[in-house]
Amino acid sequence: MKDEERLIVPLDVLTLKDAISIMEELGDVVKFFKIGCALFTAVGPKSIEEAKKRGFKVFLDLKYFDIPSVVTKAVESLINLDVDIFTVHTLGGFELMESVVKILWNEKKKPLVLGVTILTSINEAFLRDVLGTSNVSIDEEVGRLAELARSAGLNGVVASAFEIERIRKICGSKFVVLTPGIRPEGTETFEQKRVLTPKEAIKRGADYIVVGRPIINSKEPLKVAREIIAEIKEGKNERTD
Repeated sequence: MKDEERLIVPLDVLTLKDAISIMEELGDVVKFFKIGCALFTAVGPKSIEEAKKRGFKVFLDLKYFDIPSVVTKAVESLINLDVDIFTVHTLGGFELMESVVKILWNEKKKPLVLGVTILTSINEAFLRDVLGTSNVSIDEEVGRLAELARSAGLNGVVASAFEIERIRKICGSKFVVLTPGIRPEGTETFEQKRVLTPKEAIKRGADYIVVGRPIINSKEPLKVAREIIAEIKEGKNERTD
């Protein structure tokens, strides 16, 4: 994988015009874009079509979470959209994840299926207050969900860089780890709780990193994107795995 393909920039806007503007502004450097619920709800599959016809890779991050029969119908439609990565929620359980994998068995070109574990905007207090996991750390919970995803046949998980070491011990080096909540040093973390720099995330073993506002809100987006890709290269060269 090329270093620039490890960086994914989210198109967290509400119009196709704004999405195209970001792609055209960053397209000389960024090769992978994320389409989430905001843009997909606003303009639908057209957002994917516009990215693909420009030669970009697409990470469709809708975090499918429903009964297996409903999610598999969505995935059947998704196959024709030619996305490169999409997500389901690991909290949907083994049956949900396995049913998605089975739908893709006979497809010649398979997108990577990643399981969302614990969002990087969530901290230990959330686990205690909402999920009732008073005796379980985020690291332990992410490890459990990653193991469930691997057992169901998923290609990898979405998790913070802080949990990569545990995920690797449980699921091995070929299991894909995509890490959101990545912030270059000195930039605003916004609502993210568990954040690391691009270099540190890659050094710890992340395969892909998602960086949005530090690039898009910058006065020099291309310059910031290039700096992040340089950090990715440094982090990769410092890996010990």
